[in-house]
Amino acid sequence: MALSTDVTIKVPAAAVAANQPIHDEIAQPSNKLIEQLVTQHGAPLMVLDCDAVRCQYRALSNALPGVTLHFALKPLPHAAVVRTLLEEGASFDLATSGEVDLVASQGVPSERTIHTHPIKRDADIRDALEYGCNVFVVDNINELEKFIAYKESVEILVRLSFRNADAFADLSKKFGCSPAMAIEIITYAKQLGIRIKGLSFHVGSQTASPAKYVSAIEACNLVIKNVAELGLPALSTLDIGGGFPVPYSKDVLPIDEFCAPINDALAKLPDTIRVIAEPGRFIVASCVTSVASVMGQAVREGKPWYYLDDGIYGSFSGLMFDEAAYPIDSLKQEGARVESVLAGPTCDSIDVVSDAIMLPKLNNGDLIISRMMGAYTLATATDFNFFKRAEVIVLNEQIQSQVLTG
Repeated sequence: MALSTDVTIKVPAAAVAANQPIHDEIAQPSNKLIEQLVTQHGAPLMVLDCDAVRCQYRALSNALPGVTLHFALKPLPHAAVVRTLLEEGASFDLATSGEVDLVASQGVPSERTIHTHPIKRDADIRDALEYGCNVFVVDNINELEKFIAYKESVEILVRLSFRNADAFADLSKKFGCSPAMAIEIITYAKQLGIRIKGLSFHVGSQTASPAKYVSAIEACNLVIKNVAELGLPALSTLDIGGGFPVPYSKDVLPIDEFCAPINDALAKLPDTIRVIAEPGRFIVASCVTSVASVMGQAVREGKPWYYLDDGIYGSFSGLMFDEAAYPIDSLKQEGARVESVLAGPTCDSIDVVSDAIMLPKLNNGDLIISRMMGAYTLATATDFNFFKRAEVIVLNEQIQSQVLTG
């Protein structure tokens, strides 16, 4: 199910030329605007700025020329993000029937989608095909055989595994096959009459080094050549996945520098190979700012505790499973800072956002601002303890001329 958009607000913004970067640095909502939004809507809030989505999409497009970007909905499946990227000319990476429903409801042409979950139910396949998405991913024989009934309608990418201990989430642990197994799958597919379109891989979330992409591309190039040498149908597509890093608490390479060796490796592929990618976090991490307010406070073992109206079970859910050291600070800046604790609102003792953050003395109602909150926050928030999820405020969605006030 898509995340609901509660309020859409038009704020003054310069005209944006197609395919041009918006800012050298991504603008963040000002403190004044944040205060105005809280006055109008209360807290907690998640402020989604579509200009930041545009900026990141264009930056990656410029860094990977010739690569078709399929936005992976998983980190932020929000209708405003889909509409913004659709206007930008993006394609989309789907993994569930709910994601199929979301892009279909926003008018995304089915030919601009792929379905990349390596393990699917028959209903998942049928839902995607009914929408018109016909490119799927497999990584084993059992999964390939699910497509026998649909062989006249589908094209398949075989996902390879390239383990990456340096990535925060090594996605090749759960999915993917060896190059040798890929050849077996492709050979068997020919016997079944199922068309294999190409190969795919994902080197892992928040991948620190482009070397992982380079080695994976080189291995896939060998598979592509082996397929041709064996007389199997030629492959036409390589999906290099996602995992492009964003800066949370530490610096990462600028995206053009990060992608330079990747482009060099891609240039060695046969000219007939079309390259696609599945960026998710890189597109949306910087587009959301969290606003929470202090709803209570105490002193425990000599340290101030501030209890917020949002926490681990809400917008900060990524702190439990993701490498998401969000930049967090108080809107109030004056006063000496002391080591403090930020706790969430629920009755669970693990609901602590930070147990060592330097803050000035805060009062009830003061605001805590967290940046870079676009990926794996709204998407994984819950209503645990019946604390409602933060309201979503959408800024700079320029395809709508009408201002919604809630």
